[in-house]
Amino acid sequence: MHSTAIALIQLGAVFFGLGLLGKMAWRIGISPIPLYLIGGLAFGEGGLVPLHGIEEFAHLSSEIGVVLLLLLLGLEYSAAELVTGLKRSWMAGVLDIALNATPGVIAALVLGWGPVGALAMGGVTYISSSGIIAKVLGDLGRLGNRETPVVLSVLVFEDLAMALYLPILTAVLAGVSFVGGLTAVGISLAAITVVLVVALKFGRYVSALVDSPDPEVFLLKVLGAALLVAGVASQLQVSAAVGAFLLGIAISGSTAENATRMLEPLRDLFAAMFFVVFGLNTDPASIPPVLALAVALAVVTTATKVATGWWAAKWQGIGRMGRARAGAALVARGEFSIVIASLTVASGAVDGELAALATAYVLLMAVLGPVAARVVEPLANLTRKGEKNPATA
Repeated sequence: MHSTAIALIQLGAVFFGLGLLGKMAWRIGISPIPLYLIGGLAFGEGGLVPLHGIEEFAHLSSEIGVVLLLLLLGLEYSAAELVTGLKRSWMAGVLDIALNATPGVIAALVLGWGPVGALAMGGVTYISSSGIIAKVLGDLGRLGNRETPVVLSVLVFEDLAMALYLPILTAVLAGVSFVGGLTAVGISLAAITVVLVVALKFGRYVSALVDSPDPEVFLLKVLGAALLVAGVASQLQVSAAVGAFLLGIAISGSTAENATRMLEPLRDLFAAMFFVVFGLNTDPASIPPVLALAVALAVVTTATKVATGWWAAKWQGIGRMGRARAGAALVARGEFSIVIASLTVASGAVDGELAALATAYVLLMAVLGPVAARVVEPLANLTRKGEKNPATA
């Protein structure tokens, strides 16, 4: 059979299979990310039916998936919202880093992965999944709750922290010198500052540059700008993902709303390929040896995220139930954790076991996060009733 025909058959099977997995996830009320990862594990090296001949397309698709994930994340925020969120959440953000990066750092050092592995695993356990959290809050009808702005402020801080973290990680993985690393961080800081200033003062001009009344032209301009900026950012060792995120911030108003609506299907398609490709590159046999550690990390970092959300909500004067909901909402990990692990493993700077640990960890947290958000209110009510009516001996 012709190689093109084989590639088309394999791609068709992958996309159709992803559709079935997404439908299954929707029916049981969880994020599709864990199922996409499992699908990748099943058809990768060491899986049930290894796929061959679509590697180049799958790799490029996964890169586009990361760019679109971060672009649409940036489109959700205006520059003013970012600045306001940073002002009101910086204390909770610092606590978030201390509580949730530390378990990953300790795990990497215990496993002997050194400072580079510690830097990567700290990011994997630190960053919450904005995509999963936003969907869960919408599904549960909590977008108008008093604690939701606190949750979003913490997520804003995390996203800005990633804009600094990813260039540092990229520079370290590339083995650049200390001066080179500082240069990458300096470029990132300068880019963030410039984008925020431009978005605040001249955002309407940036939006006008990519806007168009014709949907086809609009889609081509926005997607082209995102890939162009991502490529330039990657060439500057700043990270393609950060470049896309900053472009999203610079686009505002109705242009941002229209871009989000048009790009969401593309994002979902290519992001699904990103998770599948990560699974394809992970040997399923490498997961059982790290499963116990992944469970331990899941338990610890669930508690630390709940503590982060509880404290952040308490600092804003929110009641006990709202604090509990805020903490539970932040539990989910997902796309960013896999992005970090993918960058690290692809560089060859860390043992491939990190991919197995990250995969097992994200599988657990992407399921546990939505479940925690759903059950937190019943559990809090039971606890409250137990306090009011203590059992008698």
